[in-house]
Amino acid sequence: MLNKEQIRFCLDKMGEMFPEAHCELNHSNPFELVIAVALSAQCTDVLVNKVTKSLFEKYKTPEDYLKVPLEELQNDIRSIGLFRNKAKNIQKLSQLLIDKYNGEVPMDRDELTNLPGVGRKTANVVVSVAFGVPAIAVDTHVERVSKRLAICRWKDSVLEVEKTLMKKVPMDEWSLTHHRMIFFGRYHCKAQNPQCPSCPLLDLCREGKKRMKGQLVVHEQK
Repeated sequence: MLNKEQIRFCLDKMGEMFPEAHCELNHSNPFELVIAVALSAQCTDVLVNKVTKSLFEKYKTPEDYLKVPLEELQNDIRSIGLFRNKAKNIQKLSQLLIDKYNGEVPMDRDELTNLPGVGRKTANVVVSVAFGVPAIAVDTHVERVSKRLAICRWKDSVLEVEKTLMKKVPMDEWSLTHHRMIFFGRYHCKAQNPQCPSCPLLDLCREGKKRMKGQLVVHEQK
């Protein structure tokens, strides 16, 4: 496991590599962000942004999503994975926002997770990006980077990864670290073909060293 100084070095390097890291889901208000993040489950931000461009022009409020038949909403997001279930959740969360929150997105993480289709990761993204509340949302990139760098243990659950990062990263850097780790994982430390040879963190990365050693053995065998 990396010590405090090593983690600091990693965070600073990620910051140098991706100083402009930010939420890449297009939105103009908290409600649109909730919809976009809910749609992004098992889907790329690029595809979500293509769908929400027309979706957000058609639907402006929770009431708008309830004015159309479920089949119409499903058709509007058909290119998104799990579109049937996501459409159902969008209408259910829209109804709950109207019934309980006067159509407004709550700022509280626990209240957000009570919305259909909104898990802890989505709630953390919303409170952080929409409301400026410090939070670390652990998606597949954050989890992969944390474990490859031995900031967390391989056997840790997503919740354990989040709690570990909250302990090891200063609170005022939680949200920024979340975005930088996503960019680092999305564009550099990829799930497939990570850029280990050019990685400034290779000397601290146990996983990267194993990968590089394996590539060397294969090359020598050839």
